Amino acid sequence: MFKKRAHAEWRALPLAVSLGALACATPAVGQTADQAADQAPAAAAKRTDTKKPKVSSTKPTSSNATVNLVNLLVQQGVLKEEQAQALIKQAEDEAYVSRQAAKDATAKADDATKAATAAAAAAQPPGTRHVTYVPEVVKRQLREEIKQEVMAKAQKENWASPGTYPEWAQRIRFHGDARVRYQGNYFPTGNDQAGAANYNAINTGSPYDISSNAFGPTYDATQDRNQFRFRGRLGMEADLLYGFTAGLRIATGENSSPVSTNQTLGGGGGNFSKYGVWLDRGYINWQTWGDDLRISAGRIDNPFWSPTDLVWYKELGFDGFAVQAKHEVWEGFTPFVVGGAFPIYNTDFNAGNNLPVDPNNLNSPPSKFPSHDKWLFGGQVGFNARFSPEYAFRFGVAFYDFDNVQGQFSSPCRISSASDVCNTDLTRPGFAQKGNTYFPLRQIIADPIGTGNNGGQINQFEYFGLVSQYRPVVVSGQLDLGHFHPAHIVLDGEYVYNTAFSRSFMNAAAATYGVLMNNRAPSPDGGNTPGPFNGGNQGWLGRVTVGNREIKHLWDWNVHAGYKYLESDATIDAFADSDFGLGGTNLKGYFVGGNIGLGENVWATLRWMSANSIAGSPYAVDVLQVDLNAKF
Repeated sequence: MFKKRAHAEWRALPLAVSLGALACATPAVGQTADQAADQAPAAAAKRTDTKKPKVSSTKPTSSNATVNLVNLLVQQGVLKEEQAQALIKQAEDEAYVSRQAAKDATAKADDATKAATAAAAAAQPPGTRHVTYVPEVVKRQLREEIKQEVMAKAQKENWASPGTYPEWAQRIRFHGDARVRYQGNYFPTGNDQAGAANYNAINTGSPYDISSNAFGPTYDATQDRNQFRFRGRLGMEADLLYGFTAGLRIATGENSSPVSTNQTLGGGGGNFSKYGVWLDRGYINWQTWGDDLRISAGRIDNPFWSPTDLVWYKELGFDGFAVQAKHEVWEGFTPFVVGGAFPIYNTDFNAGNNLPVDPNNLNSPPSKFPSHDKWLFGGQVGFNARFSPEYAFRFGVAFYDFDNVQGQFSSPCRISSASDVCNTDLTRPGFAQKGNTYFPLRQIIADPIGTGNNGGQINQFEYFGLVSQYRPVVVSGQLDLGHFHPAHIVLDGEYVYNTAFSRSFMNAAAATYGVLMNNRAPSPDGGNTPGPFNGGNQGWLGRVTVGNREIKHLWDWNVHAGYKYLESDATIDAFADSDFGLGGTNLKGYFVGGNIGLGENVWATLRWMSANSIAGSPYAVDVLQVDLNAKF
């Protein structure tokens, strides 16, 4: 079909040889050492057992691309068959050489690996473990990364950081204080021991038989006493998040008195007997609006601001709930308001007696008394004003309503022993100090002569209740002059007025109960006629303090002096200061004292208080207190 040129086949010959060699060599070069080793025996067997492919002008196909290419060139007339056979043989020989070289290289590599393994085994005795070498710089980097990871976890969980605690533990704060005191109580001559009736001892114990020739319980008014006393308190407050906190505090104390946590050393039976502790605080608080609003419930600190102890003992705890609010309306001026309700006495659940509810029907069931709960409701408004960094003034007015505390005269009742009860016994105070005016509560039926109480001449067992009601108004003020900071001059003042007091009512009661009512003037006729009531309903206190406002550090100091005047029924005597005049109302006199720091949160205190009674029986006492204090 095509005309052949004589020189064409020789010109194509080098090209064909090159293509054939490349096609045959390429598979061999592309094989891996493993493939060459696996395929070499098969190729040798093929050369010995099968015939080599023959060039043909027909169209048989081969799996070998080189053979197919040479056959195609023969068909096109480019190559002669003899030339094609030579090319195929040359290509196969070159491929065989390449495969054999790869096989030899693989074998040598295997031998080298075995030799290296054997040398390593020979260098390491049996039992030796191979440890991969890690450069020192890598070790340091690993140590630092591990340390950072562990410390991050420890910091997050607070289980390994020095001096720290888990997150929940960091929200619990413990605090406390301890005080050792020497107290000397010195009574001058002229006190009336017989007139120092201890109404608290009567009302918290067995009733007093007023028909007896024996004196009733009295408090000491004539014999000096020296006491060494200790006070310890330990409290805990937990931050519950979202503005809530909860707290508890335990304290020492000879009894459950609300106005003293002192424990007299050697008291309670002596002989190094152990002392008891009491739950002194237990509360839940909630604060919000940037601490401008605070709601408290439980047994809490006094929520009302009082710069002196004229009305409230300074460590008195209040049972109940209170709301305190304040807000700075402009810079340096912050009004505040306080309100609360506090149960003073809750009627015993089983209060009553075992006598028939109907005296005329002995088969009637025993009687139970209606509740006679006592409450304190209070409210206070005031403000804090800071005129400059050196001068500040605080003022407040409070109103308190002691509800249901007045004693009630009973219905006629029969009394044959100290264990018998009358229907108004629950109106007597559950705790008292001294100073308020009292009267007998029971209206005892006189039995016929020769029976029972023998016409009222014996077995006249009485409890005593408060004659007056108490709704005092208290005005408080404090001026802080800090021009010589850290030394300050602080002026404190407080005034109380019982708005529920009625002098005409008190005089009428005095006429009714005669000598059974206290706080009376001397008899006008030498003892035959009881004197008139001479108590009152007002009180005031003034004090000046110079020095550090707080004693926290070594050589911090302050001194103070003041005068106190508190009439008998200006306020409830149970909650007034327990140190001045040994506690209660119906007292007047002066006091001086000072504090000095002996170290961090350690200080000494010296106080001298001289008190005299205002009304009723003559009474006077001087008290010296020397304290060593510490807090944490």
